[in-house]
Amino acid sequence: MKSNGSKPLDEDYGLVTLSKNGDVDAFEILVRKHQKRMLNIAYRMVGNYEDACEIVQDAFVSVYKNIKKFDERSMFSTWVYAIVINLSKNRLKQLKTKTHYEHSIDDPLPEDNKNIKAEFASNEPSVLERLEQTERQQKIQGCIDSLDNEHKEVIILRDIQGFSYDEISDMLKIPEGTVKSRLFRARDALKNCLKKFVGDL
Repeated sequence: MKSNGSKPLDEDYGLVTLSKNGDVDAFEILVRKHQKRMLNIAYRMVGNYEDACEIVQDAFVSVYKNIKKFDERSMFSTWVYAIVINLSKNRLKQLKTKTHYEHSIDDPLPEDNKNIKAEFASNEPSVLERLEQTERQQKIQGCIDSLDNEHKEVIILRDIQGFSYDEISDMLKIPEGTVKSRLFRARDALKNCLKKFVGDL
C-alpha cells in the first residue's frame, strides 16, 4: 500500500511528525494506540507477563530515543513491532543463559489484566467453559513456546496478530517466500504438539 510518492500510507504519520518535534502528548497517543498489541506480541514470544511488560517498556524507550532517526520508509507500527520482536528474542536468550526457564503449560494465564486478550462469547460463559478456555490457551501457549524463535515469531505475527505476509517480511527483514515456508513449518510443528493434548486436528 503505497501513496503517490515512495512512502507507505501511514495513519500514524502526523503523530510521528509531532513526536519528532518533541511533542510528548503526541508520543503518548502513539503509546496508548500500540501498547496492547505490543504486549500481546511480547507475551506470546516470551510466555511470561512480567517479562513482556518490561520488553514493551524497553521498546517504547528505544522508540522515543530513536524516533528522529525513523526514516518513514516503512509503517511506524511495522518499525515498532519489529523492535518488540527483537527485544523479545534478546530476552529469551538472556533467560536461557540465566536460569533454565521453561514456560509450563500449567502456569495460569494473567486473566485479570486487561492487556492480555481474552475473548469470550457475549453471553456470560459458565465456570467450566472459562476453565476449559483457560486450559486450552495454556496448552496453545506451551506449544508456541516449544517452537524455535524464527518459527515462533512468524506464527505469532501471522496467525495470532493477523499481519500480512508483506508486513511480516518488512518487520523481520526476510523475503515473503521465507515467511511462508517458516509459517508452513511452524504450523506443522504446532499441530503436532497440540495433537498430544487434543488428539487429531
